[in-house]
Amino acid sequence: MRESLSTQGAPAASCLWIRPLAVMTLVQVAATCSILALTALAPEVAASLGVGAHWIGYQISLIYFSGIFASAFAGAVVETLRAERVIRLELAIFVLGLLMLASGQPVLMVLASLLFGIGYGLNNPASSEILHRHTPRRQQSLVFSIKQSGVPLGAVLANVMMPALLVALGVGWQGALALAALLPAGLLLWSLGTDSPEPAQRGAASEGIWRRMLGEQRAILSSPRLRTLAILGCLYSALQLIATAFIVVMLVEHGWTLVAAGSVAAASQLLGAVGRVAWGVAADRLGGFRTLALIGLIAGGILLSLNWVGSFPAALQAVLLAGLGGVASGWNGVFLAAAARTAPEGKVGANTGALLVYTFLGVIIGPSCFAFIYGIVGDYGLGFALFSSVGFLGAALSWRQMRAQARETRAA
Repeated sequence: MRESLSTQGAPAASCLWIRPLAVMTLVQVAATCSILALTALAPEVAASLGVGAHWIGYQISLIYFSGIFASAFAGAVVETLRAERVIRLELAIFVLGLLMLASGQPVLMVLASLLFGIGYGLNNPASSEILHRHTPRRQQSLVFSIKQSGVPLGAVLANVMMPALLVALGVGWQGALALAALLPAGLLLWSLGTDSPEPAQRGAASEGIWRRMLGEQRAILSSPRLRTLAILGCLYSALQLIATAFIVVMLVEHGWTLVAAGSVAAASQLLGAVGRVAWGVAADRLGGFRTLALIGLIAGGILLSLNWVGSFPAALQAVLLAGLGGVASGWNGVFLAAAARTAPEGKVGANTGALLVYTFLGVIIGPSCFAFIYGIVGDYGLGFALFSSVGFLGAALSWRQMRAQARETRAA
């Protein structure tokens, strides 16, 4: 990456983005695999520690809660240390965090979860800065979407690799977590041997990190376009989480076996990876906000139809829920590309981090809101149907912003 990642402002050659894209996708796989490593071993870990397996939910919430603050301050960190150096820091955090989890000490495991949130919160601002620097504008939605396909790929890797390490090697859950650290460690060592980041810019955070963070948030709230992106990030991340978190339990409630329901959930994840790339291609042709409107409209329609899911044939249930994964997970790359394009010159990392604060909020509150609604209505299908309003609202906001951009273009 030395030649391609260290020269800011260089003209984007036709294939200049391929190498950084490959590396950032691998980093995304390593990041997602790291934060989900414990969830793949939750029953074994819970039995060893003498707690219920449901406690894993608190660990995930802790990660994303920490990620909110890391995203808020990511702009100053990226500008001060430079994006390539932040990627190194992130990988080091994941190595250390996995080793702390492997210790089996509850205090260290809590601290590891907080560290994971910091690393995950820094990931997208730093990688967006790198990819935006080297990707032609006409291809940015596709490139960012391919990079974001590392999220479901990392989830699949965690769910396959961690039990395999546990069973095949007989190293126990602690040994499996320690071995998982080899993935981010390998990428870190490779980066140290090939990258040549620009010198750190000590003055980038001289205005004060809190004042800078508040200034970035004011910039988000004062711009109609950025404000729309912030709301969409919150809405669509909530939509994505409830679409993936409650598929299995809903199908089991409607008579599916756990194995069959898990297969549908796996298909939903797989289509989520494919959908991210497909929606990225669409966004480069149709425009970011038009594509985000289509995503919200289709996701809302599928969710609304689930009110009658119990009367559908099993095959149609599977198709709808797998398709929901392909749509509800497809917004990430389009969103990140739009965040990069709307950023002031040299502020891609800061703009992305400030917007991702709202995405993390959606991740935290979405499943909780759905659980609250289910507690009232007592039916998963009806709960999904009520959440269709989230998709339709996102579609309406995206369409309004698209029309506003069209008016600005005509006026110019």
